[in-house]
Amino acid sequence: MSRVLEYLGREERVIGRVIGIRFYPIVVERASGSRVFDVDGREYIDFSSQWAVVNLGHNHPEVIEAVRNQLERLIFSSHTSFPNIVAIELAERLVELTPGNFEKKVWFGLTGSDANELIYKIMPIYSGRRRMLGFQGSYHGQTMGALSLSGHKALTRFIGFPNVVKAPYPYCYRCPFKQTYPECGLLCLDFLENSVIENAPAEDLAAVIVEPVQSDGGVIVPPPEFIPTLYRMCRDRGISLVVDEVKVGFGRTGRFFAVEHFNVAPDVISMAKPMASGFPLSAVVGRAEIMDAALAAHLFTSSAHPVSCAASLATINVIQRNGLLERASRMGNHILGRLREIAERHQLIGDVRGMGMILGVELVRDHRAKTPATFEAASLVYRAYELGLLLTYVGTYSNVVEITPPLTISIEDVDRALEIFEKALDDVEKDRVDRESVRRFAGW
Repeated sequence: MSRVLEYLGREERVIGRVIGIRFYPIVVERASGSRVFDVDGREYIDFSSQWAVVNLGHNHPEVIEAVRNQLERLIFSSHTSFPNIVAIELAERLVELTPGNFEKKVWFGLTGSDANELIYKIMPIYSGRRRMLGFQGSYHGQTMGALSLSGHKALTRFIGFPNVVKAPYPYCYRCPFKQTYPECGLLCLDFLENSVIENAPAEDLAAVIVEPVQSDGGVIVPPPEFIPTLYRMCRDRGISLVVDEVKVGFGRTGRFFAVEHFNVAPDVISMAKPMASGFPLSAVVGRAEIMDAALAAHLFTSSAHPVSCAASLATINVIQRNGLLERASRMGNHILGRLREIAERHQLIGDVRGMGMILGVELVRDHRAKTPATFEAASLVYRAYELGLLLTYVGTYSNVVEITPPLTISIEDVDRALEIFEKALDDVEKDRVDRESVRRFAGW
């Protein structure tokens, strides 16, 4: 028996299924850069960055050095009552990095879920209004307030809090209004303003929370007019605009924060996954009056952990000093171009889209009907794993293969990964993948 299967058997006996989404049988032992090694010694190119967390690649030496230095000075001090230097320095950097020429303050947590849980709790307190607005397909987290804000099927299966209104996100490939952009005249925005916000009612809406790129919803990039128009709608009605950058921040899209592509300064920004290169850390940066709206309203003993904050400061330094924003834009365009070439050769691909180095390949069984190729997406990801490439799939119909490599990945690894991707796709189209193996590891 392989060590992978041995460990998976041991895991099955002691770790609950509620913790995992599995796409293939892998148990990771070590990683470096864009390469991952399992306990059997097999090597893989990581085209997922572990859900867009290791933007600098695995085990970046500057992050390791920063963590080592911090461990020698201070392993832990609970910022709730005993502030530490590193958290204060990181908060100062985040205030500088986030868009908006107004006074800002920072909150620290551990995950994207607890960051967006703060949004759910604090916005009604600050505004005196009871309701919130989120979008269909959105993924804001697993805790009760965060899942209530969400519109992804993995979260809407739970009964959340009733004070959240949901609106359609501009998913142009599958427009709910059966329109075509740009001839549609952005009917979705008209519907949002006049049929959703005004009937919420607007005077009871505390905030709108939106992902500038909907990631788990299917890597959906909205039309360029969407975020600026949404910002205007909120501003005109005294509604706060909250932007969720948990997955797409810290350089993933070619800007430090994805909302910068739209020249908008939201009232609040939440962030998490890549900000500490794998160490648990989240943050919310918002207008000072919002962040001061209540004392001790959302605190955790391990928030602003000094080791995680040191890792985050190192991450920011590497992104800025090494030109990773420009690299993400340039490499993303290269990957997007290659994927579109592959799409021309394969009928299973219905759409290719993305921004910077978050890209989505939507698989369909029929181009006219756009029938989601859900099992085919699971098969493609499984076959790619067998060939040495780590991918995941997302989307409302679980049919969008998500591509989020480290921003530091070499062009050689990118091109090799795309060769494997097309080989796996070809094997799926020619029914060369073991269906039973795929069914055992069909994710979500």
